Parts: sequence; C-alpha cells; structure tokens
Amino acid sequence: MKKTILMAAVSLTAMLASAQQALWNTAPTVSPEINSDNTVTFRLNAPKASEVKVTGDFLPTVKIDTPYGVFDAPGYATLTRNANGVWEYTTAAPLAPELYSYTFMVDSMKINDPSNVFLLRDITSLSNIFIIGGDRADLYGVHDVPHGNLSKVWYPTSLGTDRRMTVYTPAGYEKGDRRYPVLYLLHGMGGDENAWSELGRAAQILDNLIARGEADPMIVVMTNGNVSQQAAPGETSEGLVQPVAQRPRTMDGTFESTFPEVIKYVDSNYRTIPEKDARAIAGLSMGGFHSLHISKQFPDLFDYVGLFSAKITPDGNAPSEVYADFSGKLATQFAAKPKLYWVAIGEKDFLYDENKKFREVLDSNGYPYVYYESPDGHIWKNWRIYLTEFVPQLFKK
Repeated sequence: MKKTILMAAVSLTAMLASAQQALWNTAPTVSPEINSDNTVTFRLNAPKASEVKVTGDFLPTVKIDTPYGVFDAPGYATLTRNANGVWEYTTAAPLAPELYSYTFMVDSMKINDPSNVFLLRDITSLSNIFIIGGDRADLYGVHDVPHGNLSKVWYPTSLGTDRRMTVYTPAGYEKGDRRYPVLYLLHGMGGDENAWSELGRAAQILDNLIARGEADPMIVVMTNGNVSQQAAPGETSEGLVQPVAQRPRTMDGTFESTFPEVIKYVDSNYRTIPEKDARAIAGLSMGGFHSLHISKQFPDLFDYVGLFSAKITPDGNAPSEVYADFSGKLATQFAAKPKLYWVAIGEKDFLYDENKKFREVLDSNGYPYVYYESPDGHIWKNWRIYLTEFVPQLFKK
C-alpha cells in the first residue's frame, strides 16, 4: 500500500514538473512585433475564431455615421490564420515614427491584444499602444534625461466640493527657490485630469523638450473640465461609475467663470511667476473651447493661448454671460496684445470649417495669430503633435 502511494506521488510530481516546464517553455505570441524596416506584425492566438481583424490609427480612415455627425475613423485589416491557429497581419508599408493605438475584432467582438500589456483609456474605449521611434515620436518616450514629477492635487472650489487636477513640476522643482511660468492644459469632451498625462504623453514631451533646451522649464496644470465631476471616473466619492462622453454643465460657462480659482490656488501653492507673460492656456476640442472663452473673458490673465482642434461656437442653449459679446471681448483681448495666439486643426477634423470661419474673423479684424494645419482628424495623434509645436514657443522674452 505504501509502495503504491509512493509511486502515485512520484508520478504526480513528475506530471506537475512536466506541466510547469511546458508552461514556462511555451513560446509566447509576440504582438505587436516592430520589424527592422518599421513594418509591424500583429498576432492573435485564436484557433477557434472564424475571422480576426485589426483596427487602429495606423490604417487609412473610413467615413462613419454617428449621432454626433459623420467622422473619419480607422479602417480594418484582416489577419490570416496559420497552421498553429495564430492569426497574423503585417502592415503593407513601414509606419512613420509615431505613437499608435489599435484593437482586434474577433468574429465582430472588439477585444484588446492579450500579448500587449500597454493599454490606454479614452473615455469608454480601451486600446493597446506601441511606439515607432524616431523624429517627433522620440518626444513621446522615456529617455535618460532629468524627469519632472506628476502630482494628483485636490483643491477647494466654490462649486460645493473639492476637485482634482494633475500638476507637472519640472526636474529640479523640489530644490531651490526658483519660480516658474505655468501652462494650463485642458482636455476634451469626455476626458478628465488624467487625459493629457496618459493619452497626451505630456510629462514625457515636457521632460524631453526641456532636456533638449527647446522649451523653458515650466509647471503644467491639467484640470478636470467637467464641473459636475470631482475627478476622473472611479477616483471620486461617486465610486466606480462608468465614464460617459458628455457630462452635465461642461460648456455652460461655469468652468470658464470659475477658472480664476484654479489660478489663485496654483499661485498660492506653487512657486509660480504670477504674471500674465508667465501664463499660457491651451486645450483640445472642448478644452480649446474653454481656452478660447477663458482667455477672452479674462484678457489680463494669459499672454499665450493655444486652440487645438477647438470647438468655437457655444450651443444655442448656453446663455452664460461668458459667451456674450463675443466680438467685443475678442477685441479687448487682442487690444491687450497677447504674445502668442496659436490655432491648430487637422485637415480632416469635423471642426475644420468652424475653425476656418473663426480664422476669417481673426483675419478680417487684423488680429495676429499663428496657424498650424496637420493631416488626419480629431485624434490624439494630432494633439500630441500640437503640444510639441506649441510648448517651445512659450515664455520667450
């Protein structure tokens, strides 16, 4: 009996050892694989699937109808299944340096790449990411340079609750008594105070530009533009509430009219230079809308304004005083001679015509501005580019 038990134990141990060895020796599915010529191979181990596709911003766009209008969206490429049940697709051409995002469609079900742990959330969408290095994309990576710090900062407001913002302080801020200029960097519809640091790679871009000597060291304040929300979804007293694309009161004038509270808190708690020529404000989409209207509402606060794919015109049901007398406030702002008024838009952006009409207003009044146009549409690829172009122009004497 003892011999039988011993033999069984030995057999079980051998089986477990064999299974463990097989586990560790199994070759993982590599995806994405960046090849030597900068083509990229995507793989998915799904032997029972009938069809697998990949979609991402490295593919040509297609037109799609949405409740909000017609948009350009990434197309699809079909993967081919090999004899081992692994589906595979290699891009037809090398990809240009850039940070790219993608997901898989397996029999019409959207999934993330299980072989790639690097994910980003954009409102309700989770996408995998990868970087093709070189040129501008080197600004998006972490390099061996002095690094700034990101802090999640709660601050009091007049809105009945504390709210949170993300603050970037440049390398060396913690040492000495130097004072710094401030860039207020605002997110788009559905975003939050995490958007620019995660999707926009703001900390990496600032670290690298400053290390290269292409930008002055600065503090960057990334607020939450949703006044009905304390902080990013899942990180508030509301609990694990799912994010939504449009929160209440995002563009009703409340955020703009209370923005001086943010500046007051930052100037009181950080070593800032509390002067107009040491403040900039910029934002994407809804954040561009906020930047436009905050800067003209308070023309003595900012010498640098950046509108990235900005929404320009308020909705007809937004009666706030902030949006009244658009022409008069714009005239007052430009009479104060801002050092830089910077407008950027993608040629395929659904807000292109709205921005074109706004530039016609600026042109007809002789208001000086810098215009930057890029390919593609209303996507993070463009907004990262705009940040890399805008930041080096700030706080120049």
